[in-house]
Amino acid sequence: MRTKLTTIFLVAVGLLAVSVPLFAHHGNAVYDTNKTIVLRGTVTEWFWANPHCFLKVDAKDDSGTMQHWVIESGSAPAMSAEGWSKSTFKPGDEVTLNVTLPKNGRTIGRLKNGVVINGQPFRTKSGGDAAEARPAPEP
Repeated sequence: MRTKLTTIFLVAVGLLAVSVPLFAHHGNAVYDTNKTIVLRGTVTEWFWANPHCFLKVDAKDDSGTMQHWVIESGSAPAMSAEGWSKSTFKPGDEVTLNVTLPKNGRTIGRLKNGVVINGQPFRTKSGGDAAEARPAPEP
């Protein structure tokens, strides 16, 4: 009986030790959740994979300099459930995205809400926030 309890205890401790890094992975520490921009640019690549999908976008900054952005989104299975797919974005698509910025100022971010692809708001199955990133009026 004592050996069985010891085994159960060791298995429980082992499972807890393994689960701690899983929680650490999904932190928001790198992002400033109060700093969101509307990014307008051209898709260069849509990387559909786990544990996260990534959208690469070329966009000009205020001075006209081309910047290469990498935007993180959710996992492929979670996004599939909302209507996304590996063909949602294609190189050359013009996009408008709401992006949460990192604290370090790099050209990376997390897709927050609101996606417009080639002038069309992308709507998720649950209704999502796709319409929030409306295209800017032409100057």
